[in-house]
Amino acid sequence: MTRDLTRGPVTRTMLYFAFPMILGNLLQQFYNVADTLIVGQFLGADALAAVGSSYTFMTFLTSILLGLCMGSGAVFSIRKGEGDQEGLFSSILHSFVMIAALAVVLNLAVFLLIDPILHFLQVPERVYGLMREYLWIIFFGIFATFLYNFFASLLRAVGDSVTPLIFLGICAVLNIVLDLLFVIVFRWGVAGAAIATVIAQLVSGIGLLLFTRKKFPGFCFLPGKIPLRKQAFGEIAQFSFLTCMQQSVMNLGILMVQGLVNSFGPAVMAAFAAAVKIDSFAYMPVQDFGNAFSTFTAQNFGAKKTERIRQGIKSAVCCSILFCLLISLGVTVFARQLMLLFVKQEEAEILAVGVQYLRIEGAFYFGIGCLFLLYGFYRAVGRPGMSVVLTVISLGTRVILAYLLSAIPAIGVKGIWWSVPIGWILADVTGFICLWIFRNRLKSPEPAGTEG
Repeated sequence: MTRDLTRGPVTRTMLYFAFPMILGNLLQQFYNVADTLIVGQFLGADALAAVGSSYTFMTFLTSILLGLCMGSGAVFSIRKGEGDQEGLFSSILHSFVMIAALAVVLNLAVFLLIDPILHFLQVPERVYGLMREYLWIIFFGIFATFLYNFFASLLRAVGDSVTPLIFLGICAVLNIVLDLLFVIVFRWGVAGAAIATVIAQLVSGIGLLLFTRKKFPGFCFLPGKIPLRKQAFGEIAQFSFLTCMQQSVMNLGILMVQGLVNSFGPAVMAAFAAAVKIDSFAYMPVQDFGNAFSTFTAQNFGAKKTERIRQGIKSAVCCSILFCLLISLGVTVFARQLMLLFVKQEEAEILAVGVQYLRIEGAFYFGIGCLFLLYGFYRAVGRPGMSVVLTVISLGTRVILAYLLSAIPAIGVKGIWWSVPIGWILADVTGFICLWIFRNRLKSPEPAGTEG
């Protein structure tokens, strides 16, 4: 079902559109957590550290493709708001060709560079072999990840946030079942967890491609139907590469922090692996709400409904902050119980470090919630470069402070955790100041006959 985001009550329209996206990514986090949970409980702390560090690196790789797809999705949404069907189909074709080619290059590159990557991450010898084995198999699912993210971005851009949820639900159930089968029954170790993930990715990616071709014949974008044009590639590249840069810078910073975490040894690695999963699960809904807000803004930007965009900004900020405060309360109060889902009671050091991480970061989720809204807004109004600036401020602060503070003996690893909310808040302040300046450009009169 497609939804026109340029009509209807602002808050309700955004929430209805966002809910399937939120539920979908919670499912995705759920089956990511399944890997960590099963590995941690049945294969031990070393395997948990290996899979957790692999997850951080895979998030970085996925962010490159996700950024390209999200940037293209902003163009699709603007074309949808403008009512330009031919322009929409042209954008779909050009973005698919460009991103698919880059996905193939990326896939080949990571196979060739796996050992230099592991050395860059300062992976301890004790878990090196496990992490290499896990990543080598996971790399086979990169192109499938591209397929899912591309077609999910396409369907969401035209107002369908339900179908990607359905396919992700199938993928999540399949991944968990295969995890249990390969790890517990077949005893394939970390390789079993990786194989389960790759199979699930293939099912979701190929399944969503086939659905899109069948449900929307106009999206069967064969090069023979629409000629490839340099100008069209340029427009897609402007949105996609800057959004990709924003996502990549964000996750490169996280990857650099992962290397610092690894230098503190396997216990801190394992604690970080489990706590990051909880952290991501907690604030994932506001990340998806930010993406839904971006689609809402882009469609209305294309339709020139500026008053509706202003109303959307106010509504989105209020909803996001309220949700974040509730989640912060839950995570900080139940930090120990959440860590016990991944770590055995006797692993006292791992448990203590993980609880410390969650209570520091969990108190400041409102910072990341507002930052996701700012990313989505600037992407939607054709200023993805501003999202890059905010990411550099947030992650640059995080990386610099993490290395400086953790080097002080009295602070140690706690300095890595405190660097995160400080970076969020500095980026938020910058983003809202720029938004206040930009607001005057949203004051042009509404086109005649539009609905607010």
